[in-house]
Formats: sequence, structure tokens, C-alpha cells
Amino acid sequence: MKIIKGQSLLVDVIIWALLIATALLILSPIVFMFTASLMPARDIVKMPYRWIPEELYLDNYAQAIRGNDGSYIYPRNILNSFIVAGLVSVTTVLLSALTGYGLAKFPFKGRNLVFLLIMATMMIPFEAIMIPLYLVATSLNIQNTYIGLILPFLTNAFGIFLMRQYLITFPDEILDAARIDGSGELSIFWRIILPNSAPAVATLAILTFRSQWDNLLWPLLISQSEEMKTIPLYIVKFAMEKHTNEGAMMAAASIASIPILILFITLSKYFVSGASLYSSRKG
Repeated sequence: MKIIKGQSLLVDVIIWALLIATALLILSPIVFMFTASLMPARDIVKMPYRWIPEELYLDNYAQAIRGNDGSYIYPRNILNSFIVAGLVSVTTVLLSALTGYGLAKFPFKGRNLVFLLIMATMMIPFEAIMIPLYLVATSLNIQNTYIGLILPFLTNAFGIFLMRQYLITFPDEILDAARIDGSGELSIFWRIILPNSAPAVATLAILTFRSQWDNLLWPLLISQSEEMKTIPLYIVKFAMEKHTNEGAMMAAASIASIPILILFITLSKYFVSGASLYSSRKG
């Protein structure tokens, strides 16, 4: 018995050591980004690297927000990213939940075929359809507009898949009771389905928001003016300018990372429970 307990303790120590090492490996670039954003450029390139700044050097953030040309376009680009990522997250959650609800709870002929066709779209890389999408956007004259940035991403196959898998085991008795009480399907969806799908909704919202927040390729095609560009485009342009120092680059990246970190921390309990529930149901 003592040997078994000793072996169990050793296994626990090894697991915790691996977890801590993995966490440090993952977090070190993020810590480097934030600490470097508070240092002069000369301190960033010193070896060994000083992880704690000697003093807070906030000029990097001023330069990142001001831009090398003094246009202060970065706040507008941040607003653009908030509008695009926020609206896409809302539409993706609503449309995915509606579609997932229909596929999970309404038996109809060809339901499995419809679901299979939706899943098949996940096999098509965006690079294969971006030129046709751009030609359609050009013909509709929606390039360089919010509609052009948002329209191709109103929903996605993964969101439908996630919501269907979550709702497929939702108790039918609750829905039948609501129908007996006279509730319509839309009323059931708004009052019963959505409030009880918080883990899946939060998971999908976080993943969708992050995906659009980091989206570079489509805004690069559809946005011509500086006023309609998003955060990734600004960071790429800012980093390529010869007057940009390393500290200002890190400051621009840090500003872009803060909303995602806040969103994840705020919804982390829903995200973790939704991810674990998705894994268990998938298995």
C-alpha cells in the first residue's frame, strides 16, 4: 500500500511539473509582449532579457496610438474590429443556435443530408473562395464598408455543429411541456433554448470573436481606406514602417490583446464548462 501511495504521489508530481512547464512555455511570449511594451527599445534587445522593467516607459503606447505619421488612426481601427467582431459573434450565435435547434429537435426528411452538406463546407479552405467572394462584394459595391467586412461571416458550419451537438441531448419533455402551455417555437427558442445553452453560446461567442478579431486576409482584400481597416492590418503596417521601434510594436500588440483577455476572463467559466461538455458529448 505504501508503495502504491508513493507511486501515486510521484505521478502527481510529474503531472504537475509538466503542467507548470507547459503553462510557462505558453505564457512566456505573452509576458514578454507586455513587459517589452513598457521598456525602451534599447532594453528589449539586451541579453539576458530583464523580465521586470526598471521603470514604466509609456511612450511606446503613445507612439502605438498616435502612429508614426501622427494620424491617430489606431483607435478607429480598434473600433472597426469591435464592430465587426461583435456583430459577427452575435449573428453567428443566433443563426447557429436556430439552425442547430432545427437540426437537433425537428425530424424532417433529409435532415442528416442537410447536416452533412453543412459539415462538408468545413473542408473548403477560405483561400479557395476568397476571390469569388471578393468578386461578389465588388459587384454588390460593398467593398470598403462594414457590410462587406461582416456579410461573408454571418454564420459558420462549426457554430452550427457545436449548437446541434449541445442541443441534441436537450430534454424533449421540457419542449413538449412548453408547447402544451401554448408557447410557439420562437418563444421556446428565446425563453428556454438560449438561456439554457449558456456554455455553448459563450464558447461559440469567444471563438468567433477571437477569429474575427485576428482576421487579416479578408479585411486586407475588402478594405481600401485607412479608416475602414482593422487591428491586424494596422499592426502589420505599423511594424513594417522604418520609424517603428520594438517597444512600440509590442505596445500595439498588447493593446490588441487586452480585449480578448478580458473577454476570456469574463466568460472563462462558461467557456471551460462548454468545452468540457462538448468533449464529453463528442466522445
